[in-house]
Amino acid sequence: MSDGVDHNALLGAVVGVEAQSEHPIARAIVDAAMAEGPPITAPDSFEALAGMGIKAHAAGQDLLIDAARLMTLEGIKTGEFEKRVEALASAGQTAIYVAQNGKIAAIVGVSDPVKPSARQTVDALKSYGLRVVMITGDGQATADAVAHALGIDDVVADVMPDGKRAAIIELQRNGKVGFVGDGTNDAPALAQADVGIAIGTGTDVAIETTDVVLTSGDTTGVVKAFAISRTTMRNIRQNLFWAFAYDVTLYR
Repeated sequence: MSDGVDHNALLGAVVGVEAQSEHPIARAIVDAAMAEGPPITAPDSFEALAGMGIKAHAAGQDLLIDAARLMTLEGIKTGEFEKRVEALASAGQTAIYVAQNGKIAAIVGVSDPVKPSARQTVDALKSYGLRVVMITGDGQATADAVAHALGIDDVVADVMPDGKRAAIIELQRNGKVGFVGDGTNDAPALAQADVGIAIGTGTDVAIETTDVVLTSGDTTGVVKAFAISRTTMRNIRQNLFWAFAYDVTLYR
């Protein structure tokens, strides 16, 4: 929090703004901030900028909330906070800036804890001979830290929603691509992938765009879905083989 900023007032305004969004990061910020019991202020205006963040007006203040790309677009300087942001990134956290009336008022560190089953899921997919790639809107340093924990070697970071779709198109040059996502920003990639898999605890947009919906947030469901599809295709091939063999036998 910057000096001279009313902590409770700003926190209450941020909660009021983020409560209007269904993005997982927004939910996390609201849940964490509510523990401090700030006086919540509903925004007078709210605009979600796809892949960028939020622009709003609350408690008489113009607010911008999200990563550095939105601040850069709006001409707001973030350089003096570089070391703090780097420290967050090295810990696998994404830095979310809160700008108030054109100046950085606070920085929020947000992390998505690696689920115990996530590394197991990645290893299982690799055992099937699949290439696992992380595609994320997070900064490169944050993405690299998470990818290292998961055993993922290929990372495409700091991309907008259309950038995720472009990354899928590039991967499709080498074969079929399945994409797993749960957020609004994942919708273009889910639609572009040969098989889109949405986490059931994700946003409605992601779920409506996808081919397969996992009923829970457990990532091992991805492996189960892949195993079921392989078994199904094997049974289809076996049935076709015996059907053709039967027909050929009768023909003779």
